[in-house]
Amino acid sequence: MSGSSFGKNFVITTWGESHGKALGAVVDGCPAGIKLSENDIQKDLDRRKPGNSRYSTPRKESDRVQILSGVFEGKTTGTPISLLIPNADQRSSDYSQLSDLYRPGHADYVYDQKYGFRDYRGGGRSSGRETAARVAAGAIAKKVLAEFGIDVFAYTFAIGEYQLRNSIFDRQNLSYDELMMPDPEISAKAKAYLEEMTKNGDSVGGVVECIVQRLPAGVGEPVFEKLDAKLAQAIFSVGAVKAVEIGSGINCSKFTGSEHNDPLQYQDDRSALCLRKLTNNSGGIVGGISEGFPIKIRASFKPTPSIAMPQQSVSKAGENIELIVKGRHDPIIVPRAVVVVEAMTAITLVDYLFQRVLSRIDLLKLALKGNGYQEE
Repeated sequence: MSGSSFGKNFVITTWGESHGKALGAVVDGCPAGIKLSENDIQKDLDRRKPGNSRYSTPRKESDRVQILSGVFEGKTTGTPISLLIPNADQRSSDYSQLSDLYRPGHADYVYDQKYGFRDYRGGGRSSGRETAARVAAGAIAKKVLAEFGIDVFAYTFAIGEYQLRNSIFDRQNLSYDELMMPDPEISAKAKAYLEEMTKNGDSVGGVVECIVQRLPAGVGEPVFEKLDAKLAQAIFSVGAVKAVEIGSGINCSKFTGSEHNDPLQYQDDRSALCLRKLTNNSGGIVGGISEGFPIKIRASFKPTPSIAMPQQSVSKAGENIELIVKGRHDPIIVPRAVVVVEAMTAITLVDYLFQRVLSRIDLLKLALKGNGYQEE
């Protein structure tokens, strides 16, 4: 299987299956000298791990990460960082009925068509459990970004039809809200809706919004590898994502040019951060390159396809069947996907931040000063 690596300068490779012995990631290109411990990574894994709330799968996984290489005496060495996350609570027998059946909304059929056989235990490589490895790698990326004061944070923007009110945003609410919504009133309504759907054996979709603050201007590439295009690729690679928006997103088609253009102004005091925008419809990216203003990304997640309701499907033998999916599944993916969106955003930004240094000779000279380079 190709396509398990992402990035050019900061490269992550994930491996493992939902019901295998372990999952993991290899991070190559992380600079030496960054303080890193297993606890730094564990904080994000704990946000994603199953069994944390009544709105996630009851599968119990501690997701205790182990750093196998690339760190010495608490700091990165500049060599590949290998991460291991053991699986401890798989119940493969729950999936024995699916060996010859195809679940609607899953990758069962297409994996059979591509590879000629598949790991039917929880979806194997196509399982949402693969994202644990991404989150571990993303935690390292966020440590790199923190060295530059760059902040990446995400939250649940909408569940079904219940979405945040622009005037209400309490970031502190994220630390204790089960749905990862910063608006307590909307969260309560979304929970009631979710309870109703789960009683019926159904599932629910939603939207994750991610904000990037203090990324400097000039990060990104024009034409085929625009920053927004690469961010979209990174987030689209997360299972169950069906749409990605930057800035005004799909609503841009409803604006006129005079409404959508973001007016620019200099502050009167001509301070170091003198340029400002009156609006941010661009979402912080123009021409594929960052503007130095907040980046806003939204990812729309489909409802969990594993539901406890009868569904029409087919078998490998060509039979029409009625299927009820058994096992342990999330009634909604969105709250646990919040940290996954953060991870993929951070990984992309680190990769492009490093690329930024290669775009100008003066930046390369500045980077080499103090390491034996002397300008004539």
